[in-house]
Amino acid sequence: MGTMLQTIVTVLLLLMLLLIILFLFFLFKPWRFFSSSRFLSSIKGELERPLVADEGDANASSFNATNELPRDYDLEGACYPSEVHFRSPRTHGQGLVHKQRLQNSASPNMPQAGDTLVVDVISDPSSEDVDVGQTLKLPAVHLAQIQKHSPANFQIDRLLDFVERDISDQRSCLTLEVISGPSCGLRYSVQSTNPSHLLLTLGRVSPSDLLIKDSEVSGKHAMIKWNLDKMKWELVDMGSLNGTLLNSKPINHRDTGSRNWGDPRNLTNGDIITLGTTSKVMVHITSQSQHHIPFGVGMASDPMALRRGGKKFPMEDVCYYQWPLPGLDQFGLFGICDGHGGDGAAKSASKLFPEIIASILLDALKREKVLSLCDASDILRDAFSQTEAHMNHYYEGCTATVLLVWTDGDEKFFAQCANVGDSSCIMSVNGKQIKMTEDHKITNSSERLRIEETGEPLKDGETRLYGINLARMLGDKFLKQQDSRFSSEPYISEVVHIDQASRAFAILASDGLWDVISVKKAIQLVLQMRERCYSERENTAEKTASLLLNEAKALRTKDNTSVIFLDFDTFNRFSCKVES
Repeated sequence: MGTMLQTIVTVLLLLMLLLIILFLFFLFKPWRFFSSSRFLSSIKGELERPLVADEGDANASSFNATNELPRDYDLEGACYPSEVHFRSPRTHGQGLVHKQRLQNSASPNMPQAGDTLVVDVISDPSSEDVDVGQTLKLPAVHLAQIQKHSPANFQIDRLLDFVERDISDQRSCLTLEVISGPSCGLRYSVQSTNPSHLLLTLGRVSPSDLLIKDSEVSGKHAMIKWNLDKMKWELVDMGSLNGTLLNSKPINHRDTGSRNWGDPRNLTNGDIITLGTTSKVMVHITSQSQHHIPFGVGMASDPMALRRGGKKFPMEDVCYYQWPLPGLDQFGLFGICDGHGGDGAAKSASKLFPEIIASILLDALKREKVLSLCDASDILRDAFSQTEAHMNHYYEGCTATVLLVWTDGDEKFFAQCANVGDSSCIMSVNGKQIKMTEDHKITNSSERLRIEETGEPLKDGETRLYGINLARMLGDKFLKQQDSRFSSEPYISEVVHIDQASRAFAILASDGLWDVISVKKAIQLVLQMRERCYSERENTAEKTASLLLNEAKALRTKDNTSVIFLDFDTFNRFSCKVES
């Protein structure tokens, strides 16, 4: 009996001792020493200091908001991505170093000429995923260098300017082209330096950036983001119902139907994105690491495929521009071709014009003549002649409107236009409206007069020749063999001089725009956009091109519509080449 009592007492004492040990363990929390920042820093070295100090957190939050998608982003109102499954596409923690020379400043506190400020933007290499809202960090030594050369009231946006300007040297242009499905022909273009479009969405409902009217496409189907760490565009499925394919391989979350986001996948030039089963999007990626387009450029186009009684019809417009032309730093070309009978002629012309004009201007004597006389009439006339000669399209043709722009190297620009057909270009310089093209429809009085001079005048009331309402075009060689009244001789405008004070802009568009919008109305829309966005630091040319296109949609245009907008009032801004 005594032995049993002794055993029970011993067990109770041991239990009490165990409880005391557990109490002390939870009281002092020894595990915190193994996860503290001090312990980590002893292994990894001192952690980088945040880009902004505590008092600048509000600004930092604002900056992150423009680059990251909120955690409560609505997927058609169906669900919210959780922290477990949603990660910023900026992954794998690859370090990126940007080197930027500060511009010489009159302030004695700023670096003088020849001084170099090196800004290193480094993400934690030990982290495989960077959560949404993570602060961009700078090493402490470089932050101290910035503060040393800065006045006391140094603003965070000045530092962001330095970083953004340097990143612009690594810029990339993404163009998405819908090549099949109900929205075939739709295009969207964005550059990696546009801070308001570093995230863009593909979906069926507004405000998707690429709005695809396909019942198999989810309201918010997929997202594309510029990954600053890897300097690549990435595609993420946003929990779509029918999934997303990249080059025929699914990229949506492995739990089908879970509405969880997939992992980000790198995009490369020529990739095909499939949304649902019928809508396919081709990816065009171009890089401009050496040359800046010194004014704002925006492009927008839409086949308007449901405007003719619900019938689908193909996209036959082709927009293109290139700055600079190969081997010609002072020259750039902007153009629109509107095909009929197919898009083959339009595509051929859009590829030939930049090559032919560049080859002509590479002749030093011809180039110097353009620069000295400020006139490129002979160049443009020769380019149209050679382009027509190289085209072998007998049963289809196209309009062609090209705007050649060059600079004298002293912040002055010159623009001259040539065209055949009815794709038009207008300019506004110092508030003066300038029509840069001539309409070559058979109903036009000037064109009827030209035809009359051939010795075969049109009959009264005759508005078409062989079913075509244009008398000038490229291609259609069979018709030209049958009737000499058809021509490929271009109209060539006078040269327009542009300087920084002229507040000039140009609009190139196919007849789908001009059928429903007058020149006066188009200029009014541009001026309204300028007034609304005057204080914005970003290039608004893309917004303006989209505004003009959307206005044509609202007015129910019945033709393919393409717009290129050039904003010469936005000097030293950047845009990107759009592949045709």
